[in-house]
Amino acid sequence: MDVPHEINLLVQEIQRLGSKNADGQTSVKFGVLFNDDRCANIFEALVGTLKAAKKRKVISFQGELLLQGVHDNVDVILLQE
Repeated sequence: MDVPHEINLLVQEIQRLGSKNADGQTSVKFGVLFNDDRCANIFEALVGTLKAAKKRKVISFQGELLLQGVHDNVDVILLQE
C-alpha cells in the first residue's frame, strides 16, 4: 500500500463528499465516507487510511479510531486542501 497515494485519494473523496464548515474547512461525516460505494471500491482499509492521514495532520477527527455505526456522525475535517 502506497500511503501517500492513499491519503491523496482520501483528500479527493473528502472534497467530493464533504462541504465547508463554519471555519471554511471541508468536512464530511465518517458514515458518509464509510458507506459511499466509490470509497468502498478505492480503500481496502479506510479506517487505516484515516488514521495515517490524521497522524500526518492532513485530517482531524475526535478519538483515535472510527468504527462503523458507532462513529457515523463524527466529522472528518480536512486540514490541508
